[in-house]
Amino acid sequence: MVLNNKNYFQPSDNTPLELDKMDTSSILYAINQEDHSIAASVSSAISSITHLVEFIYKKLLHEQGRLFYFGAGTSGRLGILDASECPPTFGVSYDMVIGLIAGGDTAIRRAVEFSEDDPSGSISEFEKYKVQSSDVVIGISASGTTPYVLGGLQYLSNKGISTACIVNQLNSPIAKASTYPIEVITGPEIILGSTRMKAGTSQKMVLNMISTAVMIKLGKVKGNKMVDMMIANQKLKKRGIDMIMDELGVSHQEASLLLEIHGNVRKVIESRGNT
Repeated sequence: MVLNNKNYFQPSDNTPLELDKMDTSSILYAINQEDHSIAASVSSAISSITHLVEFIYKKLLHEQGRLFYFGAGTSGRLGILDASECPPTFGVSYDMVIGLIAGGDTAIRRAVEFSEDDPSGSISEFEKYKVQSSDVVIGISASGTTPYVLGGLQYLSNKGISTACIVNQLNSPIAKASTYPIEVITGPEIILGSTRMKAGTSQKMVLNMISTAVMIKLGKVKGNKMVDMMIANQKLKKRGIDMIMDELGVSHQEASLLLEIHGNVRKVIESRGNT
């Protein structure tokens, strides 16, 4: 397909210009119509995503490295969301996948003005976490120009640390500063410049793909079951019992008892020699 690099501060060819005069149903339909293009845009970047996933997998497996996401605003929040979901879903340490945001934890809920404009803002975080060559760092920026992200990537590059990025513009400064650039061209937003819309959705999709594929390759999934998930509530306990019943062919009562004893679906399966 032909990539559309039309800037998201320009009007979309498919969106009415007078949204404020439309009824609710028409507004929602217009948003949905714009969203139809996102998956295709992500699909065009799968080759780049593949190379990055292979690289991350090798770093985490052989060098016991960590995966960092960092960004500002929506991009930073999406990185933190993906990082925070890896431990409960895949049973990995909270220190394996780490999300950072311009402005610190306060910015997760409330915007910290001008924090994204500081090119040195992420450097202190990387120094605090002692980021090194065994780690992988992914900068996330819709525009591909966010100083907080660009400055961090340049700092890491100067230290010989391989980096990646997820951006929504072609040939951006951030892509050029990254070892593994992922460019997902989502085009103009329905509201001019509101990159929490299509750009943000595409970033969430790419982050899902990266973390899920890496964890599958690291052996954190058996078949299509998340056997290493943390049993953190009754819903997940029930899901774990169902997995054990399906995998071992035992009754609900026995599966529940086994999960109680071993505390983890994988350990239950391994205890029966079905590894």
